[in-house]
Amino acid sequence: MVRIMSSYRALARNHDFTLLWVGQTISELGSRVSSFAMPLVAYAMTHSAFWAATAEAAYLLGMVGMLLPGGVLADRCHRLVVMRSSQGAGALLYASLVVAGLLGALTLAHLLAVALLTGLAAGMFAPAETSAIRTVVATEDLPTALSQQQARQHVASLAGGPLGGALVAATRWAPFLFDTLSYAVGWVLLGRVRTDLSARTAAGSRRPLHDLGDGLRFTWSRPFFRVLLAWSPLVNLAVNALFFVALLRLVEAGFPAVQIGLVEATIGGCGILGALAAPWLIDRIATGTLTVAIAWSFVPLSLPLALWNHPVVMAGAASVGLFLNPAGNAGVGSYRMAITPPELVGRVQSAMQFTSMLAMPLAPALAGVLLAALGGRDAVLALTALTALVALIPTLSSSVRSVPRPVDWPRPQAAQPVAA
Repeated sequence: MVRIMSSYRALARNHDFTLLWVGQTISELGSRVSSFAMPLVAYAMTHSAFWAATAEAAYLLGMVGMLLPGGVLADRCHRLVVMRSSQGAGALLYASLVVAGLLGALTLAHLLAVALLTGLAAGMFAPAETSAIRTVVATEDLPTALSQQQARQHVASLAGGPLGGALVAATRWAPFLFDTLSYAVGWVLLGRVRTDLSARTAAGSRRPLHDLGDGLRFTWSRPFFRVLLAWSPLVNLAVNALFFVALLRLVEAGFPAVQIGLVEATIGGCGILGALAAPWLIDRIATGTLTVAIAWSFVPLSLPLALWNHPVVMAGAASVGLFLNPAGNAGVGSYRMAITPPELVGRVQSAMQFTSMLAMPLAPALAGVLLAALGGRDAVLALTALTALVALIPTLSSSVRSVPRPVDWPRPQAAQPVAA
């Protein structure tokens, strides 16, 4: 506990980490407001569920498509310039929706274009932010720093939906005004960062595709990273599909929207508590053991969902899972950053994030197919079995099981060329 409190105090005194965290908490809240509102605005304009879904898909497509190039930019260019460019572009893009809304000229094409382009900006920002955190935070403080990042995401998730709904009710363009301001605040705060965040390698030293290949080859050459490349997309697919089935069952059973909303609020609140507890868990439990335990945690938690279709049951099961999840994400993420040479952090992070997100758009489709073919109870049981099967991947991997506690993590060496 002493070490954890010392880490919190170190981060509280860390000027640049505080600026990054506060700025991106505000910016991420704005992004959650917009991502909640954009499908609603698209539906209000077209009365089509297809176009409402397309608005969300356009953002995800842009973000995923930009992650790998964003990793190269993060390792070749000044990270502060990359991040401020992304934030500035987001502010201008959402401002264009506000202006169009005020003039009564907002169109679906404009909305979809902004969704795609802001997704590209988010994909460019994420690897640069990870690289910046690796630079401004000491290795021993990484678990606490990434736990605070997890808390940021849950805070934004908890508040974004209700705030977005209230702003949409006021007027269609109000959520985009909020996001414009949130991006502008993030842009201003980034301008106060003092640390030199320039790239470790000269930008013109090699072609971008060679740099991208170096990052991918380094990732593939490490057994631990190879396991993550296989496990991350599959666990995201299984767990997201599982809880999507549970949500659809509540809707089909006719539970009021307010009760379903309270379920999501409860889950978000437990995620915040889990993020606060994550440094303590990471400090005391070997990272490999913690990863395997969390991989299996959703299996027993999902069984009540098959037996009882009720908001209280879903809130309880999902909340326990989301309480543990930040420790797993922060533990694995900080270990990955700790053992990666600083000049490769952006590319390794982007490769991991790109891979882990690839299967996520398939989760609602898988949930819908299983629900229609098997019914609610059997669909939950089938996805429980899939979750257990996926949990075997880290369980059977010695490269995962052998990862020690943070105090015993190795420190990275300078990157060596990896043969093609």
